[in-house]
Amino acid sequence: MLCRGPALLPLSSILQGPSPQGRAWSWPPFEAELTEILLCKNELHATLNNLSQWMKDEPVERNLATRLDSAFIRKDPYGVVLIMGPWCCPINLLLGPLVGAIAAGNCVVIKPSEKAKNVEKLMAEALPSYLDRDCFAVVTAGVQETTRLLENKFDYIFFTGSPSVGRMVMAAAAQHLTPVLLELGGKNPCYVSDTCDLRSVARRVAWGRFFNAGQTCVAPDYVLCTLEMREKLLPALQKVIAEFYGSSPRESPDFGRIVDEKEFQRLRMLLRSGRVAIGGQTDEEDRYIAPTVLVDVQPSDPIMQEIILGPILPIVVVASVDEAIDFINNRERPLAVYVFSSDDKVVAQVLERTSSGGFCGNDTLMHMILTSLPFGGIGCSGLGKYHGKFTFDTFSHQRGCLHRNMGLEALNALRYPPYSQHRMGIVCAASGVKHKGSCALL
Repeated sequence: MLCRGPALLPLSSILQGPSPQGRAWSWPPFEAELTEILLCKNELHATLNNLSQWMKDEPVERNLATRLDSAFIRKDPYGVVLIMGPWCCPINLLLGPLVGAIAAGNCVVIKPSEKAKNVEKLMAEALPSYLDRDCFAVVTAGVQETTRLLENKFDYIFFTGSPSVGRMVMAAAAQHLTPVLLELGGKNPCYVSDTCDLRSVARRVAWGRFFNAGQTCVAPDYVLCTLEMREKLLPALQKVIAEFYGSSPRESPDFGRIVDEKEFQRLRMLLRSGRVAIGGQTDEEDRYIAPTVLVDVQPSDPIMQEIILGPILPIVVVASVDEAIDFINNRERPLAVYVFSSDDKVVAQVLERTSSGGFCGNDTLMHMILTSLPFGGIGCSGLGKYHGKFTFDTFSHQRGCLHRNMGLEALNALRYPPYSQHRMGIVCAASGVKHKGSCALL
């Protein structure tokens, strides 16, 4: 389905539109290359390396009654699927699912986010030069057109975006009983214990929070720690921010900008929560918001009520790991839970006593780079999973198949009327699943 096309412009030309201040970038090239290109290549290469194996019929166990037959799972395509991408990571979160959908044999309608204008144009103009037009179509549309698009019957819908729009997509899909995968993000907590390497924590948390100016769905959304740790962490974060972006992050080529005016205004409103301990500077004309850390944040504050998707990190004080776990569990289940501790028992405790789409101990974002791990939310953070084989499986209907022998009809006579108790015993013995031993968990 692939074909050779013309050479494309560098990624920086696609993702980095000029700003009003004359800057030639809005997303640092290093981050764009890592997130948009490398992760897409990983998905493609993992699929090409393993597709012949993934596609094979999968044999299953048989009972005595079907011992002479063939029982297997066939991986069928759903048909025509719709993939709706977001404005954050607009290439990876569109082409990654596309790879798996086509590999599974589907035809695909892709709908880029209207906020990512350059990517929307790229998909519409360049993809036809690289893919067989019979297997995909690109729809560029605004909100009203997208609403009408969802009125059509698709065989599967893959949506990445906000929970509010996810509910609309799911409601539209329900009209046709269409299965969906929803990637909705969430307020990802990051617990920092009193026993940890402070410098490493500051570097890894700052990198995860301020990557793409915080505009990633898996960024740590807020930090939970004791008051003592907060007082140690603040100067460490201040130092790391200066190391990463210099004394003036606004001048750094490695710090991004907010995607559009609407998002900028939303984030500026969130800055009113709590008290600014680090950063807080903004420039509306340049859509710049400095790497910011907030303290004295209350759980009821606006910044704790919605996904941030910006370079703002609230710190919430808790007394212990138990209180941190209770804080996490009293809220909707997030897309990711992060925990930092030099004590493996603390990491295990947070893992065992919380629920989330994914989990990463002693780092942020890095669980995303493994195609061998499923990626997806749970509850309000999403429905379904993908990456690597999980993407192929998501876009494949698992068709249970049994191919029986036409002969040996005498063996089937026991199941036909007239019935008897004697026949019932033989059929149950041949068709049943036997308990082989005690369960150690019960």
